[in-house]
Amino acid sequence: MRLAACVPTIPVQLVSSLEKCGIRTDTDLLFSGSTWDIFRRLPAGTTTLQGLEEAKALVATLASAPGQSATEMTELSEPDDDGFLTGLPPLDEILNGLTNSRRLIEVSGDKGSGKTSFVLQLVLHHLVYHPHSSVLWVDTTGDFPAARASEILELFDEPDALRALERLQVSSAFEVDSVYEVLEELRFSFGETPPPDFKIRGIVIDTIASLFGPILSPVSSQGHAIMTGFMHQLRAFAQSFSLAVFVINNSVAFTPFVPGAASNNPNIRKPALGPSFTFLTDATLWLATFRSALESNAETTSHVIQVYRSKVTVCFPHFDHGTVR
Repeated sequence: MRLAACVPTIPVQLVSSLEKCGIRTDTDLLFSGSTWDIFRRLPAGTTTLQGLEEAKALVATLASAPGQSATEMTELSEPDDDGFLTGLPPLDEILNGLTNSRRLIEVSGDKGSGKTSFVLQLVLHHLVYHPHSSVLWVDTTGDFPAARASEILELFDEPDALRALERLQVSSAFEVDSVYEVLEELRFSFGETPPPDFKIRGIVIDTIASLFGPILSPVSSQGHAIMTGFMHQLRAFAQSFSLAVFVINNSVAFTPFVPGAASNNPNIRKPALGPSFTFLTDATLWLATFRSALESNAETTSHVIQVYRSKVTVCFPHFDHGTVR
């Protein structure tokens, strides 16, 4: 959350001075150093040390996700008729509870496993059958597959299916601050009067690894703090506005710690962004590809989706998403 969004809860003059010192978000203020360290960087007369401490406490309160009773959580776990479905009954049965609103879902897998295509199909299926819904797609790499989106929509046996693209909003954001700005604009849009014709029901970030991979370091916790703060804000955003959020992640090689196990094997993969990211989402879907030859010696590629980790379902099966020749 940008500090500018906290005005007038904290003084605009203090926000301006903090921004000039490079402190622009709640994460910068809360995790970039002690209150004394930040106070020494501010221009003389901006505020008192106690005033800065009080401002940090207010920002921490604004940035915190609201508490929920067990009754509310039970209601949130009920199926949502307006949720996101793939249109593939076996897969939708497996994902029951994962694709409802207010969920934060990670979709990970190796390069070429079909992560973006899978989420794109999920989103387009929702837009085709829910004509009053809209989805925000945050493109962090500049590679949004517009042509692929049109190809998928041509497969739907529905009139005006191609018009679903009019309700898919694509925003390019290559840095964390840029994504915050996109989310703040979306937050303001929810308060518009009269409300927009189409209600935002989902957010996709493709890819989350492009935002945080460059700032993570094994010798510094600052990057991990920024990532954690962002994901907490994203979860609060999803719960406050009843949104389904999908973050597409890359994969990295996995080196087992078991003595005698194979090491440095590039075929053993796991989701990127480290072990801490595992606990920042409600579930992780893992996509993989398997190539084999049929009796005709024609090579086929099978796409497999597996529930890698989940807080909202008790089964972990896999589903053969399809075979491509």
